[in-house]
Amino acid sequence: MVLRLEELSVDNLGDVLRLPPQAGDDEPVAPTVWSVAEAYVRPTAWPRAVTDDGVVVGFVMANWSPEEPEPAFRAGIWRLNVATAARGRGVGRFAVEQVAAEARRRGVDRITVLWDATHARSPEQFYLRCGFRPTGELLGEVVGELDVRA
Repeated sequence: MVLRLEELSVDNLGDVLRLPPQAGDDEPVAPTVWSVAEAYVRPTAWPRAVTDDGVVVGFVMANWSPEEPEPAFRAGIWRLNVATAARGRGVGRFAVEQVAAEARRRGVDRITVLWDATHARSPEQFYLRCGFRPTGELLGEVVGELDVRA
């Protein structure tokens, strides 16, 4: 695998929008179409396609908003979607590592992510394996924090 992060473009947007979940799917993350629309109206959003040798296999959207009153929303992962066929191959971990690297480039020490621990397909174990530690709850979800200085 040759994983890379790429900015959204005319060339990869269609493939990003076809990633799961699609409307009506029961997954604990918003469809990428919602994320792309949100990124368009939030200047602090950082949407990226994850590609494997040029093929879109995932999507990650981080947020960089140091002035945000809510600490959990200042720096971290807002969305992470991985193609069904690419799950279990390190795509998600790669995306987390790339957001952590971007945080370090920006001088940020910690990133956060929220997850629904009650959902049958909760990503909780994935985020815990990536090194996030639960620090509280917000909006009915667990807040996880990762120290990126290491």
